[in-house]
Amino acid sequence: MKKYRLFGVISAVCISLSILYSLVGNSQIPSSRVLISTKPLIEQILPFEAEAEKQQSPVTLTLQAVNAAGKSLENAKISLEILTPNRNPWLTTDFPIVEGTKLLQMNAIAPNGKLEIQQMLPIRGNYQLLVKVSPLRENTFNPYQQTLTLNVRENPIKYKYFAVIAVILLLVGLLGGWIIGGQEKLQEGEIAPQSVRLLLSALTVVAIVTLLAINISAEVAEAHGSEHHSDSSEVIAPSSQKSQGLEISLDGDKNATVGKLANLALQVKDTVTGQPIKDVALQVKAIATEHNLTVFNYKGIPDEQGKLTWKEQFFDGSPHKIEVEATPLPGASRQFTPLKVAQEVEVEAIAPPIYIRLIGLFYFTVFVGIGMVIGLLIQHRRRTPQPREN
Repeated sequence: MKKYRLFGVISAVCISLSILYSLVGNSQIPSSRVLISTKPLIEQILPFEAEAEKQQSPVTLTLQAVNAAGKSLENAKISLEILTPNRNPWLTTDFPIVEGTKLLQMNAIAPNGKLEIQQMLPIRGNYQLLVKVSPLRENTFNPYQQTLTLNVRENPIKYKYFAVIAVILLLVGLLGGWIIGGQEKLQEGEIAPQSVRLLLSALTVVAIVTLLAINISAEVAEAHGSEHHSDSSEVIAPSSQKSQGLEISLDGDKNATVGKLANLALQVKDTVTGQPIKDVALQVKAIATEHNLTVFNYKGIPDEQGKLTWKEQFFDGSPHKIEVEATPLPGASRQFTPLKVAQEVEVEAIAPPIYIRLIGLFYFTVFVGIGMVIGLLIQHRRRTPQPREN
């Protein structure tokens, strides 16, 4: 009986080890995945800077869908969502309304399993790229999804500006603490020496002016999006064109809001039969007309219905122009001269909440306060008599 029990225990252990080995082995089998590359390199990417002196270019993002053997997947459909970094109420970015929102959402046909776009990244932090890959033909490969992370560091020049401002504020506080801590006799009827009263009055004026400047700049930024119109005299292409047997039309939201996605769609079809056309190349650009700055660029082909749809956020609050150029694919039976359509989008800027406006003032006050405490301590130490040594 004991032999049977021992045999049963050994058998159970062997079966358990076999199952465990199988699970470990399966977990180590490579699976389909999405590879990402950027231009410039990830460590060289900087966020968008408003009113920059140098011309800025969007970041090139290349997504390559591969199978378990590392071979590119053909005839794939790639869905992409770009999520901006999460909100941080104590360390806001240049575009606080954009934090924690969707920057882009699109579906693309990828005959060679590759999706390449150019996208301006507005703020620092960790971006999430939600990628879904599915076959155009059933049973070609199993659909899968993957979340990629892209870290954008802050522009180093801003740390230099911050250090300079911090030093200036500390020196102002140090001077104030030095004056307040100095010995000065009170005159009859005074609650504080004249120098102290003058200093406090000056600090009050500075605080009021700072608050006014913060609020006025925010209101100007908000009005910038609602009242600014492009001064360019350039005549843009129509939103729909019919030529050479093709009809190409661009449709979508003509008014957008910062922090929200705008819907855009393109349709290509035959003018005679009304059937969708797929064998064309589409070059899509989103251009901020104020500085003629390209913020989004994509070259691809329409889907089975001859459509290309995407959702895009215009983060800087300035008017934009959506421009699409259709050209024949190399070797396609239908050849034609390029057609171009375009559409203007007015963007409404959203002013940051009042608490975000006051965060900077809070930090300024902290630095002045630290400097003032240091000045008071220095004066207190000077006034305190030192014990004499025997």
